[in-house]
Amino acid sequence: MKDTLTSVILSIKPIYAQAIMSGEKKVEFRKKIFKRPVDKIFVYSSSPEKKIIGFFTIKEIVEDTPKNLWKEFNEVGGINKDDFFNYYQEAETGFSIKISQVEKFKIGIDPADFFENFYAPQSYIYLEEEKAQNIKQQTISKPITF
Repeated sequence: MKDTLTSVILSIKPIYAQAIMSGEKKVEFRKKIFKRPVDKIFVYSSSPEKKIIGFFTIKEIVEDTPKNLWKEFNEVGGINKDDFFNYYQEAETGFSIKISQVEKFKIGIDPADFFENFYAPQSYIYLEEEKAQNIKQQTISKPITF
């Protein structure tokens, strides 16, 4: 049986969320990764914005030591070295989510429009396909492909 791909909402600091949407940041670094196969990530730009600002598709997920992730992805990671290593402090492994295509919404979406009791995820939350499609149908600007 083939695994069904799914979507998640990822909470990302506004500076990094905007860098993803502009195409400047081509990978997203994480300490933990999804337990199910995921193909699409909806970007929740955390406080103070608190909006879903678009989504991206995953090209590949790389697992390695923080040192090796930095060596391979520092030029496209959109984060400075100190912040990167502070984020991975005491972590033996990490993940780099390589971004293939970004679609930015013309206006940010209030999650309350789609979720009765939305709380910003500490890491990520899985998104039911119907909700993912409803959110995706929002007005989208021109996609950026890497």
